[in-house]
Amino acid sequence: MTILVTGATGNVGRPLVEQFLAAGHRVRALTRNPQKANLPAEAEVVAGDLADTASLAEAFAGVTAAHLITFAGYSPLANGADIVAAAEKAGVRKVTVLKGDMSKSHLEEAIEASGLEWTFMSPVEFMSNALEWTESVRTEGVVREGFPHAKSAMVHEADIASVAATALTTDGHASKEYWLTGPEALTPPEKVRVISEVLGQEVRYVELSQDEIIAQWRGEGYSEEDIQYFVTMRTNPPEAGYTVLPTVEEVTGKPARTFAQWVREHADAFRA
Repeated sequence: MTILVTGATGNVGRPLVEQFLAAGHRVRALTRNPQKANLPAEAEVVAGDLADTASLAEAFAGVTAAHLITFAGYSPLANGADIVAAAEKAGVRKVTVLKGDMSKSHLEEAIEASGLEWTFMSPVEFMSNALEWTESVRTEGVVREGFPHAKSAMVHEADIASVAATALTTDGHASKEYWLTGPEALTPPEKVRVISEVLGQEVRYVELSQDEIIAQWRGEGYSEEDIQYFVTMRTNPPEAGYTVLPTVEEVTGKPARTFAQWVREHADAFRA
């Protein structure tokens, strides 16, 4: 069978392509810019955009299972019903859907109303968000961050991919929504301590006030609505954001990867 991976160059899509190939599956990878995809040569890379339904006919052709995402860039998809129609017309039978928001998207609603066998995946914070700290760690040995008591049960992107791969290639996952976390909930100072220990060098945590970090977000171009959301998530987060769940191990049979493991894999990004 051929499996389609959308968002194939993203934090989840890339390891998902690699995992499918390692397991011997035929993979078609959808990306807006195949020339810059830098995906394994064994993958069939095709141009397309989920937001542009007309570009999906070639992507879905001959595909029996697909990994979908609910967003294009940072915007939720508005053509969910059209995507589902194109998938069903091509003979797709099974899909996983990576959620980009806690609320239900148009794509999810359309999938639930369809004949597709579906599994929804709701990850909490990606460990890759820590890449925002690489420059200050490299140049100063410092992480400047606010909200020091905000805990996050961050999940490794490869674990999200592993859950998707399992759901698309084995039975028992239909009509389920999986909330995905890592094996521990860490505060910003605890994350910095892990980075310091893994790198074997001192990395200091410098606490920013709420006003300072809001000013930083404004300087980075975030809207007031986005900023209010960020503040709420850090001062009054939903329980799901900091509650460790065993879902990754239950689905894949392997323990969820730790933040220390993630840092080891990305250590070169933090080193000068």
